[in-house]
Amino acid sequence: MHFEKEHVYHIYNQGNNRQEIFFKRENYLFFLRKVRAHMLPYCDVFAWCLMPNHFHFLVRVNEVELTVREASQAVTLRPATIQGVTQTVASLGMTQKPVASQGVTQSHTLTKKKLRTFNDSIGILLRSYTRAINKQEGTTGSLFRNETKASCLSCPEVTVPEFLRHSGQKGPYIYDSSKEYLNVCFNYIHQNPVNAGLVNKPADWEFSSAQDYAMLRNGSLINKKLSKEYEIT
Repeated sequence: MHFEKEHVYHIYNQGNNRQEIFFKRENYLFFLRKVRAHMLPYCDVFAWCLMPNHFHFLVRVNEVELTVREASQAVTLRPATIQGVTQTVASLGMTQKPVASQGVTQSHTLTKKKLRTFNDSIGILLRSYTRAINKQEGTTGSLFRNETKASCLSCPEVTVPEFLRHSGQKGPYIYDSSKEYLNVCFNYIHQNPVNAGLVNKPADWEFSSAQDYAMLRNGSLINKKLSKEYEIT
């Protein structure tokens, strides 16, 4: 996936061989917690929908990469070596977090700063969710398709996004892609449960932002204020 700041993307993936990826309500909620942790630092969400075997997100990218701290290793230092190790750690661009500050020795966890891209963070989200589901279901292997798709809807070169091609649309027909493509995708995402025969109305499906826009829930995953600025309805 290729992302650029301040552009809007339709991000989606489905289960490998179209298998289910959500087996019970708790799975949907767990996935959304992962989204908050791994996607929201990089983007604002306009719309989302989790289906039994796939997912959709409509987002505006704010950051392509961010600096994160990663735990490296835990070490136990004797008093005579603490100062020298501290200086060495600082020269490597790392920090140390004391676990115990009293006694003969001190235990420290070393952390290192690194750049993590939005791409990387989405991959971490899907891999960690896959591990949890494999443990739950007693399975192994890939849960999702290898390639998560991200179609830019606001890029100048966009003609017809993939979700429209799949629905039978041919050729460019929208005059202002920066607005109309976004609205078409917004409604397409929310219509997924209806088109699949799971509910009668988009707002009847618990696992999408349709309920938030219908004022049935006041979820904080989406940025309604920004969606108004983009004239997404």
